[in-house]
Amino acid sequence: MSNFQCPSCGKASFRDQVAVARHMSQPRSGCSTWLQDLIRLRDLSDDSMNTDDLDGPNIPGGGPQAEVEFTFGDRDESFEGSGESGGQASEEGLLPNGASDFVDQYPESSRTYGMGYTFLDLFNSDENSVYRAKNPYYPFSGRKDWEIASWLLRSGLSMGKIDSFLSLDIIKGLPISFSSAKELRGRAEMLPSGPRWMSQVLSTSHPTKSPVVLYWRDPLDCISAILNHPFFHDRLDFTPRRVYTTAQRLCRVYSEWMTGDDAWNMQSALPKGATLLGTILSSDKTNISTMTGDRVAHPLLVSLANINMSTRLKTSSNSFVLTALLPVPKFIHKNKRMRGVLEDRLIHECLDIVLRPLKQAAREGVMLSDPQFGDPFRHEPRTKSTTLAQLAVVQTRADPNDIEAFFREAQKFRLNGVSKPFWQDWTLGEPSHFLTPEFLHLIHREFYDHDVKWMICAVGDMEIDFRFSVLQPVTGFCHFYGGISKLKQVTGRTQRDIQRSIVAVSADAAPSAVITAVRALMEFRYLIQSPRIDEDDIKRISGALDEFHANKHAITAGGFRRGNKNKVIDNWYIPKLELMQSIVPSIRNTGVAMQWTADTTEHAHITEIKDPARSSNNNNYDPQICRHLDRVDKCRRFDLAMSLVDGMASSRLQDDNIGDDVDFDADDDDDLPTEFTATIKCPGHSRPITNYFAIAKILQHKEVGTVPLPLRTFVIGRTAYHLTYSPSIRSISINDAAIKFGLPDLRLAIADFLRREATHGQNYVHTIGGARRAGPTASLPFDKIQIWFKLRLQDTEFHDSSIIRPAQTLNCVPPSDVWNSGRYNSAIVNNESGCLWPAHGLRGHTIGQIRLIMRPVGRINTDWSWEDRFLVYMYRFDGTTSARDPATQLHSIRRAKRSNGTLVGDIIPLTQIKAPVNLIPRFGASADSRFTSQNSMEHASEFWVNKFWDKNTFFPLSM
Repeated sequence: MSNFQCPSCGKASFRDQVAVARHMSQPRSGCSTWLQDLIRLRDLSDDSMNTDDLDGPNIPGGGPQAEVEFTFGDRDESFEGSGESGGQASEEGLLPNGASDFVDQYPESSRTYGMGYTFLDLFNSDENSVYRAKNPYYPFSGRKDWEIASWLLRSGLSMGKIDSFLSLDIIKGLPISFSSAKELRGRAEMLPSGPRWMSQVLSTSHPTKSPVVLYWRDPLDCISAILNHPFFHDRLDFTPRRVYTTAQRLCRVYSEWMTGDDAWNMQSALPKGATLLGTILSSDKTNISTMTGDRVAHPLLVSLANINMSTRLKTSSNSFVLTALLPVPKFIHKNKRMRGVLEDRLIHECLDIVLRPLKQAAREGVMLSDPQFGDPFRHEPRTKSTTLAQLAVVQTRADPNDIEAFFREAQKFRLNGVSKPFWQDWTLGEPSHFLTPEFLHLIHREFYDHDVKWMICAVGDMEIDFRFSVLQPVTGFCHFYGGISKLKQVTGRTQRDIQRSIVAVSADAAPSAVITAVRALMEFRYLIQSPRIDEDDIKRISGALDEFHANKHAITAGGFRRGNKNKVIDNWYIPKLELMQSIVPSIRNTGVAMQWTADTTEHAHITEIKDPARSSNNNNYDPQICRHLDRVDKCRRFDLAMSLVDGMASSRLQDDNIGDDVDFDADDDDDLPTEFTATIKCPGHSRPITNYFAIAKILQHKEVGTVPLPLRTFVIGRTAYHLTYSPSIRSISINDAAIKFGLPDLRLAIADFLRREATHGQNYVHTIGGARRAGPTASLPFDKIQIWFKLRLQDTEFHDSSIIRPAQTLNCVPPSDVWNSGRYNSAIVNNESGCLWPAHGLRGHTIGQIRLIMRPVGRINTDWSWEDRFLVYMYRFDGTTSARDPATQLHSIRRAKRSNGTLVGDIIPLTQIKAPVNLIPRFGASADSRFTSQNSMEHASEFWVNKFWDKNTFFPLSM
């Protein structure tokens, strides 16, 4: 069953449109306020959904919709920007941004001029709106009729299969308004349309195997549709600003595009009150056919840089719109390199045609409605003026129509042979600025093509494969059982997974300077992926890149940089290394670089190209893709409009029936299993993320007796904890548990814990260690415990606590046939009050291995002073207070031991666990051949605290 989404807050776990309407109808909710402000609908005189309401013009196969005339009144006011720029300025012009930031906003920017049109205004302006006054679902008979039609239109079924479905007797008995696929598509063509597709046959200077056809939509219409979409109404940023960490403005902070220098400088070149819109263009070829054939598409996607980064990077937000299908011709020319030049020229010619409306808008403005490679220094940027001047010189020496001669002259200036770049007449367009670094290819691909190969050569392919294979598997993450040296079809996700461990895995086996160079590049990658970067971070980024260049000689000196046929390469002609020098200037100009990643647009290739292509007849793909996308866009717009219409109608009916006991922070649905499916979508994750923070909030409001106590899901600070409803072991004696989990001092540890609580109180922060006080005959107020084998921890992003990350599973499983020594994970543990994770890093924290998760069960008919909660037994590691290893910059830790040689372990409350931590055995020069993935963590004597495991722990572990 499809989930329905609230168009305001984006929550997508509703069962139907009625549930969305109930959610949005709460009078004090933000969604209700937005809805009331946004929608100005005519009163619905009749809500009938009968087929009689379909009287009107004949159902055509298609046809143009009425054009909309934009008119503006005499209102004049400023946008109230969202995100970091929201709020009112103080007398000094400083805006607190978060807890400590201060913002200088660009004065007199982003003004509105009169009343524009909302999404629903435009929706109701087409030629069939008169019929929807009586039946909002026209040209369909009603909501149920539309639901069937919508499903069929988006199903990907061929027209023949749809006809077959509609011919079933049970379907014929339904009161639906169409009886064939052709009639269904005819009705779909009557739905209000978005930006319209156009096509143009292009003539070329050299022959091609087939005609060259360009399919495109006006990019200004696409941008207007994005800007007008209700989903983005409070996620748009229109005011350039400079953000500082202090009121003295000594340290700049860069995050969104509007915080960079380019937005500020462009705004200063515009008239007062003008609104600056940043256009994002993304283009990359993608294969259509699978396994066979040679079918390639070249989509051009467009989006707005004004959309908040966290929203734009979500694949579910649909913030990137296909604006053109660039032709992929096959030129007939004997020289392969010249065929490439001809293709490049054609792409620029097509871009010049498609982007002409944007260039005109940049010149004149438009009214829109709101809702030497490898060197350790940066070479001169290839600016617009420099490139055009060089092209002018080339054109005096060779005729552009003589592509071979022109290319030879262009190569002298390191130009690619394009004589008319599309950006040459784009006002304020500076290619050295708008061609931003792209992580997927520049950062991650460079890592696999170079860094990984260096480490394989330095460590040895068999040794490094063995080390990766014996790492303890982590639930939810990729494990390289066969190593990494012979991987095939490596994706961006695989490249990231290798990055997590390669520094710690290779340590001690490769020369120290090589490890230093690779580690410095790794820190560079992690630092630039931060969603918030200040001047201090920029110094660290530049320092990491400088450290690499200072140590890279060890890679070539050892013969670890190799090319084809394993031939040693003794130079640094690596273009991607040179491009890394442009990242810091790009951050200052356009904001943090991670917002320009191609992850989102690569995913858009699936929905915009591959899925439509599968519903085609596998011939002449481009026009069929355009028609498919047009139908899907109409369905999506119609769905959104109907959800808004139904929501308003439902709100008017229910406003008078709402009592004071309504919880406006939660949905009305009290069905617990449905609420427990509360999920969120996150960029980079294919499946929705279970939101344990939301579940914990729901559980807190449940009546006593309806849920088990203590609560299995709860929140402490920035961490959510989740245990399964039923324990893995429902009841076991303490002595049996000690034997099963190999904890001979379990009873003594429990007794010491209870003594500390009796002395210091229940809010006491326990430490792991110290002399045993309890004797072997210590008595306890309980004999049985319940045990859990797994704990799920969920936290928030280090730089933005409003963004919830996927939960991670921590295992605590006793020995079994597969895991002879058990399977135990490690975690960060708080051991000092006043120190918070992740704000204080490892200060006031230690690292421990979870050996038992339990809950004491009191004796029947026996009262004892105890706040029912969960406890853990943990072994402690020592070494986090020592200096980091100079090459890896990682802490090296060992298991803490008592004077008698036993491991140091203690009982602490579960809530003192703050975050998972990844430990990697310190293998030394050669890994022990007896290691396996099941025993390496139990038999290794020393471990690396792997700060590169994920970006969220990288920053606090680097403090």
